[in-house]
Amino acid sequence: MAKKDKKQQQINIKNKRASFDYEFVDTFTAGIVLTGTEIKSIRAGKASLVDTYCYINNGEIWVKNMYVALYEEGSYNNHVERRERKLLLNKKEIINLRDDTKSPGFTIVPVRLFINEKGLAKLVIALARGKKEYDKRQSLKEKEDRREMDRAMKH
Repeated sequence: MAKKDKKQQQINIKNKRASFDYEFVDTFTAGIVLTGTEIKSIRAGKASLVDTYCYINNGEIWVKNMYVALYEEGSYNNHVERRERKLLLNKKEIINLRDDTKSPGFTIVPVRLFINEKGLAKLVIALARGKKEYDKRQSLKEKEDRREMDRAMKH
């Protein structure tokens, strides 16, 4: 595969629902521990962050319910589609996240999955506070206003 091809196919899988349901307080970029067939599926763009969340267990941070499609040519080496995957962060970052999530209303949500320039899969996670119903309505109103302004500028 030529270098031009690699740069043209940018993998950028987003969790669009997360920004609607949560207000992001802080974001981190974490590495993911993957098997060979998982990274191949992600590079093909066959992954989803719908209904995923992160939790901390024994000083390690894990992502749960992240969907990575089976690799077509994986044979018996193929992975489980929705297995829990370990995330790689500094110990200090994990401790800060653990302390922050102890306060009510805070959680850790995956926001974006991408492949960096070195070819490694990275997951952007956010310390998030759940939005109230009126906050969600406000977000929808702002989104509609931006759309109308864009339409007005085009015409």
